[in-house]
Amino acid sequence: MRIILAPMEGVVDHFMRDMLTGIGGYDGCVTEFVRVSSSLLPKKVFYRLCPELLQQGQTRHGVPVKVQLLGQDPDWLAENAARAAELGSPGVDLNFGCPAKTVNQSRGGAVLLQETELLYQIAKAVRAAVPAQVPVTAKMRLGYEDTTLALDNARALVEGGVNELAVHARTKTDGYKPPAYWPWIAKIREVVPVNVIANGEIWQPADAQQCLAESGASDLMIGRGALAQPNLAKRIKQGGTALPWWQVLQLLVDYGGYEATDQSDYYASRTKQWFSYLRIQYPQADELFRQVRVLRDNQAIVSLLAQARDAAANAAAAT
Repeated sequence: MRIILAPMEGVVDHFMRDMLTGIGGYDGCVTEFVRVSSSLLPKKVFYRLCPELLQQGQTRHGVPVKVQLLGQDPDWLAENAARAAELGSPGVDLNFGCPAKTVNQSRGGAVLLQETELLYQIAKAVRAAVPAQVPVTAKMRLGYEDTTLALDNARALVEGGVNELAVHARTKTDGYKPPAYWPWIAKIREVVPVNVIANGEIWQPADAQQCLAESGASDLMIGRGALAQPNLAKRIKQGGTALPWWQVLQLLVDYGGYEATDQSDYYASRTKQWFSYLRIQYPQADELFRQVRVLRDNQAIVSLLAQARDAAANAAAAT
């Protein structure tokens, strides 16, 4: 079984990829999307969103990272896919799953699931532009408003040349509301001759096993669950328990170390967003988040988290 770290715009940056792949359990990652409109993007854009390109397309821990593209123009997506491959991306992923309103309004992400022929044309153009040894993959939802086109869309992408599909088992309208409809992945697997990765609503190892059983898939992609429980992928593969809270706090402190000299609010905003997921798994995160959310200074946040880590580690040692 492979486990892929999902692309999550605004959350899973290269710092997070480095941290989570260091914990273990991941076999691949996909970047936050590179937005393509009507130009060939400069190399610096790819390096900014995927600095792993400078280290053979891998995290420091040897886990490959594919560049993901988002857009609606087949020709420009093809041009940028070729550039990603040229820069060393071990694959090119296409985004047909993002449910964000701003993205959909600009005709990107899940809204394209209403245009089956366009999906085919995008896949065909990108496949033709990328060297044969570089895989082209895609992430899709079950549909935009409903599942009417789910099977047709999957077929179109594969007929266009996509080598592997990741399926988030909800529609755009479903958003992130449970449940995820894992049996739909089994239906998709029946109509396409490529591997299908199951994604959606995997928070615990038991969820992973249930997802595999209902979908028939052999591989998983996890996103929000990976942020709520940083060692989830490792637990799915090897067993064990969730990280103790003090170790999670150490990760948060380490995350601050990546951006210690950054004077922007990048670290502050991303840390607060991470807390929104940690609160799902760790009740202790609630009170600390109330203190963190009013801070904007990076060093002040790191200092607060370090104090909380020490207190939690001492409490754990005393029990």
